[in-house]
Amino acid sequence: MEENYLISIVNRQCVEGQVEETALTTTGTYTARNGKRYIVYREYDQDSQISQTSTLKIDANSVSLIRNHSDSYHTNLILENGKRHLCQYGTPYGDITLGVFTTKLVDSLTDSGGDLTIEYLLDVNTSLSSVNQITISVRENDPSQN
Repeated sequence: MEENYLISIVNRQCVEGQVEETALTTTGTYTARNGKRYIVYREYDQDSQISQTSTLKIDANSVSLIRNHSDSYHTNLILENGKRHLCQYGTPYGDITLGVFTTKLVDSLTDSGGDLTIEYLLDVNTSLSSVNQITISVRENDPSQN
């Protein structure tokens, strides 16, 4: 697939009052199939440079974040406004089951791109772990701007 979209992701995480923000800008694909939209991009671990493929599957009521790491572990988070899902989060040390409660999902994606904002709570064994916000911007990549 041709990576013809510029994808910008800002992730804010608040744990016990401490806020951490990370940002990623990369290229990837953005497609629509069977009434769903898909954003696909690769991420690299800063220390090891090992890659993982991330896929966001967006439908009318939910977003699924699917990550496949090259070391054979994977993550599947389901983000559905007003609902809590138990989801698998893969780590090099084994899988963790997390509770994911989505408090806000704003989808302004169109056929040519747009924005997606999701706010959610993560819990481990029903104890609040973090409050999170992720904002994703998808724009057609203009190679002349690189």
